[in-house]
Order: sequence, then structure tokens, then C-alpha cells
Amino acid sequence: MLEFLDLPEIYKEYDLKKAILKNMKKFLLEFGRDFLFIDEEYHVQVGNNDYYVDLLFYHRELQCLVAIDLKIDDFKPEYMGKMDFYLEALDRDVKKPQENPSVGMILCKNADTDVVEYSLSRSLSQTMIAEYKTKLIDKSILQRKLAELYDMAEEEVKKSQQD
Repeated sequence: MLEFLDLPEIYKEYDLKKAILKNMKKFLLEFGRDFLFIDEEYHVQVGNNDYYVDLLFYHRELQCLVAIDLKIDDFKPEYMGKMDFYLEALDRDVKKPQENPSVGMILCKNADTDVVEYSLSRSLSQTMIAEYKTKLIDKSILQRKLAELYDMAEEEVKKSQQD
């Protein structure tokens, strides 16, 4: 839940990344303990080409680099290929010999579970796909839906008592 980022209705990946950086402490607390921030747009060079990992962290307990790729749309299978490429580049050129293989996380606005399952099924990398939400459901809608659910439950109880 990334509501604390206070993003507008329409935003770009750049806006998402900048909001995360501005709220790094809250972002890290949302992920859990032992994450250390290394850099944004972390540069890796493969051959004569330059590539940039959106966010790079180190996890103390796992003793590995954690690459995060931010997406403002639905998960697409090709995102896995890009992440596998980043992880290989990090493991070959950045990881220390005593560290474990790098881990990837693709943060998407939405992720169809079937598409994710198919995409992960043959991948050997340690990559996780996670959905994020930037807004909680409106409180009045939630209250109304809970009241409707409560009323339906009461009706069922009354009906069962009459039978």
C-alpha cells in the first residue's frame, strides 16, 4: 500500500520513483526490515550499452542486492526478461563474491495471476512480482458496503430462524 506517496490520479514512472525517494523511510517500512538503499537509476553497462535499474537496495539478512523495477501499468511478460537481464548484470559485475545472487522485484499497478504464473514458471531468477495500490477505497463506500453486508447477514439469520 503506497497511499503515503500522495500521487495524483495520473502519473508517470518518474513521478512514482521520485515520490518513493521522497518518502524512503515509509517505503522501506512498507517492505520490511534490513533493506539498505543503494541508488536510484543504478547504472549497469553491458557491452557498449548503458542500462539503469530503477531502484537498487541491499538486504542485510539475505546478503544480496535487490533490484526494483517500477511499472505504472499492468504486468507484462517482457518485464521478466528485462529483470533477468538486470540480475545477471548485477551478479556478474556488481555482486561481491561472498554475497548471494541478486533478487528482483517488479512493482506493477496490476498483475494478472495467470500471466505472472506463466512468466515465472521457467525463470531461474529470484524475482517477485507485486501489485501496489496508491489509494485506499473511499471510506464512505467502504462503510456503505459493510452496512449492506451486515444487512444481508441479518436477513439470512432471520430467514434461517423462520425456517
